[in-house]
Amino acid sequence: MIYGLSNKGMFAKDFGLRGQIQRAVVSIVSNIAEGFDRRSNNQFSQFLEIAVGSASEVRAQLYVALDLGYISQRQFDEAFSAVVEIGRMLTSFIKYLRTTPNRLCSGKSPNSQPPPKNH
Repeated sequence: MIYGLSNKGMFAKDFGLRGQIQRAVVSIVSNIAEGFDRRSNNQFSQFLEIAVGSASEVRAQLYVALDLGYISQRQFDEAFSAVVEIGRMLTSFIKYLRTTPNRLCSGKSPNSQPPPKNH
């Protein structure tokens, strides 16, 4: 959604804001992925906190884009709501991780199978 908004019109020509909001969005998913591969709930939750911070950054940048007229109020509302929900989910997940026994987050579930080999 953010890439779609930021790659159109005047937003696409504002290289600074466009690049910053795109990096912040990528940072959310990247920190979730990196944290998932850590060895403890505490480490995982630290990366999720960084992802929450990146979501806050996206919200702030959406306000800038709205104020500059790069996006409409409707586009702002939809994107802002989505990012708020992502932040809420991440915060809930952090709370869960901090209240459950430590587990290894190896990136694989206990029942996962290796991918099939192509010959």
